[in-house]
Amino acid sequence: MRTHDATLGLARRRSRAREVLSLLGRRALVGVPATVGITAAVFWLASLAPFNPLAQYLGTQYEHSTPEQRATLTEQLGLNDAWYAIWGRWMTGVVRGEAGTSRVFGQPVTQVISERLPYTALLVGLGLLVAMVLSVLLAVSAARRPGSPLDTVALGLVHLAQAIPPFVLGLVAIAIFAIGLGLPAGGSASGGLDPTPAGIALHLVLPVGVLAVTLLPWLVLNLRASVLEALESDAVLAARGRGLSEFTVLRTQVLPVALLPFITVVGSRLGELVTGALLIEAVFSWPGLASATVSSAIAGDFPLLAAVTALSCAVVFAGSALADACYLVFDPRVSDV
Repeated sequence: MRTHDATLGLARRRSRAREVLSLLGRRALVGVPATVGITAAVFWLASLAPFNPLAQYLGTQYEHSTPEQRATLTEQLGLNDAWYAIWGRWMTGVVRGEAGTSRVFGQPVTQVISERLPYTALLVGLGLLVAMVLSVLLAVSAARRPGSPLDTVALGLVHLAQAIPPFVLGLVAIAIFAIGLGLPAGGSASGGLDPTPAGIALHLVLPVGVLAVTLLPWLVLNLRASVLEALESDAVLAARGRGLSEFTVLRTQVLPVALLPFITVVGSRLGELVTGALLIEAVFSWPGLASATVSSAIAGDFPLLAAVTALSCAVVFAGSALADACYLVFDPRVSDV
């Protein structure tokens, strides 16, 4: 009997693993061409921008250069080529492992991204972690007593946070906590000093807090609805009937069920998370990918702009696919259809 059960369990795990691999494979078949298409759209839109890439590249030297020098440099940089020709050369380089050179920073694109990506990943990771912890505390506390003053206050706070744009919330935080209380308002170090772990942690307080608040609305509202549904389930009624404490019921019966949709929600909203993080980076002068994105867009720095966009798209597609895969792994009721 035990051998039969073990064999059946192994077969189910293998079947579930095949479903997960099938899901990830299908998402890759959609995500990779979509990302390539988006990079082409970036080159096309950048070619329509009213900015003069050569003027941005030369800076103050542009006014002192002759028309012949401008024409020669424009030809050398390939700025007169059609956008699809520039995009084709860039894609060929990417296939070979070279994403080109950033004209704005004068460095290989891979180096620009590798220097700034850890700062963005740190901000996004900590902001999401803080938001998830706060959302669990708020949603569970509110759902346990629907209609109570605590529930009303929690819902009011998340709706207020939802109505305020991230950059406005950042400016308010600077006015209150930076100007009023003396917390660092921007950058990753003070007074031109080199960043240190302690300095980075201190400078992260405001941007991480603001990012977490911007994420709270959709996290709290979704989790609150899931907790309310789980509290009304037969399993919870049976657990309470057996005399289990409320904490034990929440830990063993409510949260495991309510957190499953929570995983999918986090994955599906990664686009908003990335966009919000870039806005907050700009407000707090955080040395992540936001400043590189803005500078590359203004200067028509095609290689860097396309690389950052492709990276953002890949993160969104991958996050959504992994979230659905986790849901498929942890919930045996769900099948890959």
